[in-house]
Amino acid sequence: MLTQTIRNFVSRLFSAAPPTPKGPQRLGVAQHHIDRRLVSRHAIKVCEVLQDKGYEAYIVGGAVRDLIVGLEPKDFDVATNATPEQVRALFRRARIIGRRFKLVHVVFGREIIETSTFRTDAKETEIVDAHGRILQDNDYGELKDDALRRDFTLNALYYDPTTETVIDYHNGVHDLTHRTVRIIGDATTRYREDPVRMLRAVRFAAKLDATIDPTTHAPIPQLANLINHVPESRLFDESIKLLSCGNALHCLKLIHQEGLHQHLFPQLDLLLADEDALAFIDNALARTDSRVRSGRTISPSFLFATLLWPTVKQKWLAYQKQGQPAAQAIAEASDEALALQAKAMPIQKRFQADMREIWFTQARFDRVNNRAIWRMLEQPRFRASVDFLQLRAAVREVDSVEAQWWMDLANADTDQRAVLIAERTPPTRTGTGKRPRRRTRRPRHSTSTSQTQND
Repeated sequence: MLTQTIRNFVSRLFSAAPPTPKGPQRLGVAQHHIDRRLVSRHAIKVCEVLQDKGYEAYIVGGAVRDLIVGLEPKDFDVATNATPEQVRALFRRARIIGRRFKLVHVVFGREIIETSTFRTDAKETEIVDAHGRILQDNDYGELKDDALRRDFTLNALYYDPTTETVIDYHNGVHDLTHRTVRIIGDATTRYREDPVRMLRAVRFAAKLDATIDPTTHAPIPQLANLINHVPESRLFDESIKLLSCGNALHCLKLIHQEGLHQHLFPQLDLLLADEDALAFIDNALARTDSRVRSGRTISPSFLFATLLWPTVKQKWLAYQKQGQPAAQAIAEASDEALALQAKAMPIQKRFQADMREIWFTQARFDRVNNRAIWRMLEQPRFRASVDFLQLRAAVREVDSVEAQWWMDLANADTDQRAVLIAERTPPTRTGTGKRPRRRTRRPRHSTSTSQTQND
């Protein structure tokens, strides 16, 4: 821990911003090392179509950042000087979306290329709330204006796939190389304009194993409460990004360290202080990180089910000690955990339904009879519930042999399932995982039969 602290101190000490260039730097392949073959062909297509019509068009933002540091981008965005209406007119499957920011979604099968128009920082026309948060901002400008109004230097990078050139106005490539998260402009002003930028700073630091520049970091503790004024839908989207950054537990710890967690995950204090809860969360998020790094999808409902599980489990056990049946106890525990979460950031109803099903099934694993197992197999979240059971087995909450039986069942075909179920002996109600002894019933004889035998 001390070594990490020293490393962060030294990194911050030598992360002073390099001199701002007089004009944009135009970096070739030898300097940015982007392999064009890793760029979405659909994003390249959007740029080529726009450029053929005389417009400027570049791949921008997170995709450029990830390509430079050797990560696989999740999606590709394009920035252009064409207006949303002009962009839409050039593509057969394109639609304009957004209120605060008008964007164009250009659709290619399952891939969507989000295309935005260069914007300028027009203070005289922008609409803000009482806390300085921008509510409407659709003033179009030039490339240099667009680069100035982006949040962090590592996101203000523009890649031209035609010439394979990166245009860099704010030494973003330098900061990426030195693993430094640095905001563009005055940090306090930029956080007031959009408080989510504080969460983004932490996310980039966790994702890139980077250090937040001291001047970028300084206002965060004082402005953390501004997160309360961000719409719940934006907070929910950002929370998913935090948990899917590829280094999720580190990200949660950073959020906790900066005091930002109360506005997203109010139960994080208890989770990080409880050794058993932390072990469960660590194991769950490590598997999530593995899926992210291998390019596989993740389920928001499963993620939130794991984060809230320590609270659900604690209350579930407490209710059972009071004499409540397991099913009723876990239902009440689930309601309470979701209510606590809703005080900060409510989880969308559609995800809540999946979470409840995952939790409720945990109670059924312990007590279900063989005939009811077939009905469980038909539940839409059965496989997710079994995966969840595996997480519990990994930290010894449940018997690993029993958890593996359910996984074998989930992976089996119909005939194999019939055999597994027929051979199954239900677990005990004690939760120890030991097989119960079969009771042999004594034959009950009627009075007349006994008399006959005695005669």
